[in-house]
Amino acid sequence: MKPLTVVFPYRRDPFWERSLLALIGCDLVEKVFVICPERLPFKPFRGVLVIEGLVTQQETLCRILTETHTPWLLVVLQGAAVSVDPSPLQMALRLAESENVALLYSDFYEESEEGLRLHPLNDYQFGSVRDDFDFGEVVLMSTSGARRALARYGPIPTVRFAGLYDLRLKLSIDHRIIHLREPLYRKLRCKSSPFRGLSDEERFAYVDPRNEVAQKEMEAVFTEYLRKIGAYLPPEALKDPEPTLEPFPVEASVVIPVRNRKETIRDSLESALSQRTDFPFNVIVVDNHSTDGTTDLVSDLARHDRRLIHLVPQRRDLGIGGCWNEALRLASCGRFAVQLDSDDLYRTEETLQVLVDKLRESKAPMVVGSYTVVDFDLNVVPPGLIDHREWTPENGHNNLLRVNGVGAPRGFRTDVMRRIGFLNVSYGEDYAAALRISREFRIERIYESLYLCRRWPGNTDQSLTIEKSNQNDAFKDRIRGEEIQARQEIGRAMGVRS
Repeated sequence: MKPLTVVFPYRRDPFWERSLLALIGCDLVEKVFVICPERLPFKPFRGVLVIEGLVTQQETLCRILTETHTPWLLVVLQGAAVSVDPSPLQMALRLAESENVALLYSDFYEESEEGLRLHPLNDYQFGSVRDDFDFGEVVLMSTSGARRALARYGPIPTVRFAGLYDLRLKLSIDHRIIHLREPLYRKLRCKSSPFRGLSDEERFAYVDPRNEVAQKEMEAVFTEYLRKIGAYLPPEALKDPEPTLEPFPVEASVVIPVRNRKETIRDSLESALSQRTDFPFNVIVVDNHSTDGTTDLVSDLARHDRRLIHLVPQRRDLGIGGCWNEALRLASCGRFAVQLDSDDLYRTEETLQVLVDKLRESKAPMVVGSYTVVDFDLNVVPPGLIDHREWTPENGHNNLLRVNGVGAPRGFRTDVMRRIGFLNVSYGEDYAAALRISREFRIERIYESLYLCRRWPGNTDQSLTIEKSNQNDAFKDRIRGEEIQARQEIGRAMGVRS
């Protein structure tokens, strides 16, 4: 018997049929399942079995695992047209068998009008638990490993969109998932434009109401996974922080880390200083050694408004998180510290009051509002409002480990953040802080738009290379893994068995 059964979702692509024929003719392939949500628009080829449905749904996966008699499944995840060379594939199979691997994926080439370009992927980590982790276009899955995982951890639940996610998480508990850092296949006829990373609409698909059913399935699957590994925290495990008797000079501080934002910093400062509140506040600008004129601009404004504190730190190795720590340590920092990025604005003059009112009323150490994505001229652009309504008081602190962000604007109790601190990095420092807080305390949310998030070429997450995008994703996976381990320790202390 040949070693492979291919799972190939149908896709309307002029190169898809060519790819199917090549897979059928491969000496390593015993059988091909074509997965199609409706009737296949052409007569199936010999050796092809058509399953109507989605590759992500329970019924489809159960049928595949029941009717597969080969040791390995080669799953083309999105049905992309690919060209798989038998020789490197044979080598990958030998490696997977010798290393007792249940899931193997690899880098790949993208074929475009400009030639071949390499698409590298990240290594799979303990914290690589997002449902949209990038495995590329093709994975090798051990048939026996999948069956063992489902026998031990329970069958795939009745889901339409989260079946593969459920199977992958269960596989990862006892089995190895490895990344082969060499290309095993080519993705045919990609667009010739350079890698741009995810668009905002793709990045925030998990908050799009159109994806609510799929996201609820993903959350349920992920929460059950946390229970199985002893990392689930019940809502009653969270508490309110102790009241502080520490005196503060003002009730709130707006904290703005900045480096080289002369085009936008004046707008941000005017937005902060124009806030109308029933309490005293100040604005702390941590100027991280700007060289473009930002320093002079902030200094001039500070001379005319005593509420504006201009801090240039002595250290030159600070990221955004390190700048936050500098602001929090200042004696002039208020009881609450509220975020404003140097290229963004508060939506109205009442934003600061709304955030502080929620911090006072809820007694939570962190409150997160909602924001609207705009262009440089403040015109609303897709995806528009980002309100994170996927959050629930009962499970938001667990589901936060699955999604890729917490939202904005963010307000904190200063005494709590002085103890916890921010990581000294310029990406993911806010997410890491939210994970750490939600391990111990409640996070409260406000679902109305309080903030305008500008998208323009100066944003730090625009025009990323694939290497930088991978670096960012790998960093978040690392902090997720560390947080899951910390929660497992809490679970063990509570007597929870994994």
